[in-house]
Amino acid sequence: MRILGVHGVGNHYAGATSAEARAKLAATWTKNLARGPFGASVRECDLAVAYYADLLREPGGQSIDEVTLEELGPEAEALMRLWLDEQGLPEEVPQGWATWPLRQALAWVAARDGLAPSMVEAFVARFFAEVATYLGEPDGRPRADAGSAVALALTEHTPRVVIAHSLGSVVAYEALWAHRGAPVDLLVTLGSPLALPHAVFPRLLPAPVQELGSRPPSVRRWVNISDVGDLVAIPKGGVARAFTGVSADHHDSIHAFDFHLAANYLRCDPLARILREELARPVT
Repeated sequence: MRILGVHGVGNHYAGATSAEARAKLAATWTKNLARGPFGASVRECDLAVAYYADLLREPGGQSIDEVTLEELGPEAEALMRLWLDEQGLPEEVPQGWATWPLRQALAWVAARDGLAPSMVEAFVARFFAEVATYLGEPDGRPRADAGSAVALALTEHTPRVVIAHSLGSVVAYEALWAHRGAPVDLLVTLGSPLALPHAVFPRLLPAPVQELGSRPPSVRRWVNISDVGDLVAIPKGGVARAFTGVSADHHDSIHAFDFHLAANYLRCDPLARILREELARPVT
């Protein structure tokens, strides 16, 4: 069974060629699938991973992976504050988060969820720096290039299954809509921010119609998996609340602290069950 992975944030391989990065990612994803309940079944799969992280960076520029709150650009900060609005409000912030210092707001989120403030800061800074770069302009070069990289991988690998994690679910969704090639039997989104109100959902291409997105036409089945503690897999009701054509939305406690790591999603029970079901299906 051919599988194409589409990576999420924090996967830039500095100094590596695109081919080297793809090979490293494929080896890592294969290892993590094998270490989870899917186990030896991974031997029946041919897994490749599309790589686009290098296309979100200016040559010689600062690595987004190392960005701090103070270094965030205005667009990334604006997206972060839109995300904060979905986190609820403490009593002392009746007017919203707009005027609060980011570090103080993130400390409240960390305390609420029992997480280390430094971990939350590092994660959201890296996440929104990459999301802002990708979503910055509808016809911007980073968005177009990332989508083309995924479209090329779809054409070359002709996967039966696409597994897209984090920001990769946004890139894959748009690529599947824009570059309609061979049918994909199964799309699995992991820790997806696709339905994130205000910050991501209304910026998608194609734009939602009557406040609803829909399954890409070339995809026969779409399953979403999110950790109940994943800070960016919002709303908590899953992508099915904002998209038509979603076959199933799984919400599980996948990892108490490393809630958004691809490794933990790739090792989770729901993904293993879904992939085994797909392996057992006759190829049409």
